[in-house]
Amino acid sequence: MAATFVLQRSTDQQYYFNLRAANNETILTSERYTSKSAAQNGIDAVRRNAPNDSRYARKLSSRGQHYFVLTAANGEPVGNSEEYSSAAAMENGIAAVRRVAPTASVEDSA
Repeated sequence: MAATFVLQRSTDQQYYFNLRAANNETILTSERYTSKSAAQNGIDAVRRNAPNDSRYARKLSSRGQHYFVLTAANGEPVGNSEEYSSAAAMENGIAAVRRVAPTASVEDSA
């Protein structure tokens, strides 16, 4: 199975997507959007910005866990990672997003 953006609708009727790797693990979760077209634009923003390392903000949670935020050219966040136990694991997550996001298909479950 190839990497896939899974577009979904939340219980509060907003839209979001997850980028899932070939092993079906979620490697990036989007912000919430008020319209489906805005969420689809978010997927396009991830595709465009994923290859650019400077678009990844590497962060440390209040619990001491590493995570990253992918931002668009305008500085707005377009996706967040899960929390990782080490900086090296986080870097592996970034590498996975950089590698698969530009060509990932879209599964519309919304």
